Amino acid sequence: MQTEMIGVAITDVTTDDREMKPRYLEMLTLIERLHRRLLDVIKDEFDRSGEPEINSVQALLLFNIGDEELTAGELKTRGHYHGSNVSYNLKKLVDAGFVAHERSKTDRRSVRVKLTERGQEIRAVVDRLYDRQMESIQQVAGFDAEEFTRLTKALTRLEQFWTNQILYRM
Repeated sequence: MQTEMIGVAITDVTTDDREMKPRYLEMLTLIERLHRRLLDVIKDEFDRSGEPEINSVQALLLFNIGDEELTAGELKTRGHYHGSNVSYNLKKLVDAGFVAHERSKTDRRSVRVKLTERGQEIRAVVDRLYDRQMESIQQVAGFDAEEFTRLTKALTRLEQFWTNQILYRM
């Protein structure tokens, strides 16, 4: 049922809407918790391997840089990190010898980064961790490719919804 109030149509909240809000809030909590848990899994992997110089956020950053040469802005634009977080961690990774950096020849304000051999070694540890997980995730957690496809589709739609909230001030 809709009512008119000061020229704006207002839709009454339905039972479905009331049932959906707790599910939405639970999903938001789960998304946050999943990211923290991924960082815990990566940290555990490095604790086991005895690599004391790197934290899980930095290891994930190295994994996401991969074989590319990127700017901090490109990493941020891809949605992996916030600006100050990526800048801080890149500086730490450069200082520790995991990342090499070079000023862009065309834009002297821009710095491009790429993994050093040491950074590639860290990236390989994370890659092997993911490979091990893929070997057992179907049997242990019941995931298959189709379920990952559905989940990715749903999360992509949610990301687009949130992006539209910002872009169009919805």
